Amino acid sequence: MTQRKRYELLVDMEDFEGNKVFARYSSFSINPESSGYTLNVSGFTDGGAGDSLSYHNGEKFSTFDKDQDSSTTTTTNCAKLYLGAFWYKSCYNANPNGVYRWGADSTISGVGVSWHQWKGINYSLKTISMKIRPVQ
Repeated sequence: MTQRKRYELLVDMEDFEGNKVFARYSSFSINPESSGYTLNVSGFTDGGAGDSLSYHNGEKFSTFDKDQDSSTTTTTNCAKLYLGAFWYKSCYNANPNGVYRWGADSTISGVGVSWHQWKGINYSLKTISMKIRPVQ
């Protein structure tokens, strides 16, 4: 889908105190399955959230059963370790598919729905949404 046109990405977030921020990327695409659904993202604009996604640029999508992260330790599957699925590198700065928790919680470090540059890895966000649209 994202290979035929140019797209931009908006990531909206809210914490449990009602604070809302965003991160915008002027260029966003995902390569086909044959390339591991590689993420291509650039052109960051800060809406208060900071840039936690550029770290993942060029990474393949990893899941519990398909470890495609770039961790240098062959036994590390970031999706299993952090209970999510994402374009993990070694391992993450963003974990939007993590376990839904209620705010600050370091009981099990890093498994929540997080955006590192805004709240860190031990604060699970109330909401996070990723929206794409064609570039005009």
